[in-house]
Amino acid sequence: MYNLVIYLYLLGVAIYSRFNEKVRQMWRGEREAFRILKEKVDSSAKYVWFHAASLGEFEQGRPLMERLRKEHPEYKILLTFFSPSGYEVRKNYDGADIICYLPLDTITNARRFLRTIHPVMAFFIKYEFWYNYLHILKHRGIPVYSVSSIFRPDQIFFKWYGRQYGRVLNCFTHFFVQNEESKELLGKIHVHNVTVVGDTRFDRVLQIKEAAKKLPVLESFVQEHPKVFVAGSSWPPDEEIFIRYFMQHPEWKLIIAPHVIGEDHLQQIEKALAGRSYVRYSQVREGDSVSDTDVLIIDCFGLLSSIYHYGQVAYVGGGFGVGIHNVLEAGVWDIPVFFGPNNQKFQEAQGLKAAGGGFDFRTYEEFAGKMDAFLANPEDMKSAGKQAGQFVEGLTGVTEKILSAIPL
Repeated sequence: MYNLVIYLYLLGVAIYSRFNEKVRQMWRGEREAFRILKEKVDSSAKYVWFHAASLGEFEQGRPLMERLRKEHPEYKILLTFFSPSGYEVRKNYDGADIICYLPLDTITNARRFLRTIHPVMAFFIKYEFWYNYLHILKHRGIPVYSVSSIFRPDQIFFKWYGRQYGRVLNCFTHFFVQNEESKELLGKIHVHNVTVVGDTRFDRVLQIKEAAKKLPVLESFVQEHPKVFVAGSSWPPDEEIFIRYFMQHPEWKLIIAPHVIGEDHLQQIEKALAGRSYVRYSQVREGDSVSDTDVLIIDCFGLLSSIYHYGQVAYVGGGFGVGIHNVLEAGVWDIPVFFGPNNQKFQEAQGLKAAGGGFDFRTYEEFAGKMDAFLANPEDMKSAGKQAGQFVEGLTGVTEKILSAIPL
């Protein structure tokens, strides 16, 4: 049944690729993967294979790849992606020797791929369970590790109709999971090769903090201003709430880094800011002073993790849609973090809330009430920020735990 579904999916992708650019990129990339491998594979090398579905999973695997590369140069690293949003952004990443798409999970593709690479071990990040690849890896005796994985009762493995597909879990040498619930769920279906270590993303955000850039435009904008609010990865429903608040509180400066950087969205933000001074980051020239500007709009990618450093309070968007973005990038800077209500499935958000460093809300009134409380009691704001930073830092060291448990 699984293989039938895969072939039907393959047919659907081939058809849909004619009408959708992202799907077309993926379709083209998967077909080019074998050409890339043929050109770049060193038949005498020992490859460690990392597979990440997209950019988020790549960030989780990155600390492992970089530690492995630094401490075990005898291995070469193969990095594969499923989604264009991962591959297109990181196809030139210098921490891997070969980077390509992973061809779709047919038996033929899996056999050809593994014959070409001959990996000595493989790491699948978080939610990746490729049935044919994993069964062939197990048949060949190649160790396979699931890293930063997390399991929930509603997943197919724990349903009566998912028992056959659930056998794929027996192909893993070991699971390094994020929490005790995952371990307990796996135990109920007799999977016991499990260790609770946490999430490698905590290690990654600490790396990012240590490598953060100094940004002259941001330095000029804040000028030691005591009240700067940073809104990262925001969507229109988020912006309706925090912009409304800041239009009524001129004592705050505002930095907005929207998730979607398109002209229509930027103009929508600027329209909402009518009456307060604003400037787009790309429009600031070298030597310009923006110290008297109220709002800085970040209209480029790649800066957000360094920008949180300049705020006293952060807002992470997405919580009024499919789910919040990365709250750890903000919390690591010792600042309290706000986010919308759709955060139940995000363990890091739940942890921040429990630690007293994260705050969710459903309405404008709830958001404004907490912000007013911070204004009235600045020490409470600093204390919440300290709790956020301690929460993040206290859960680092996952990479070391994983590598120390694997025979290399």
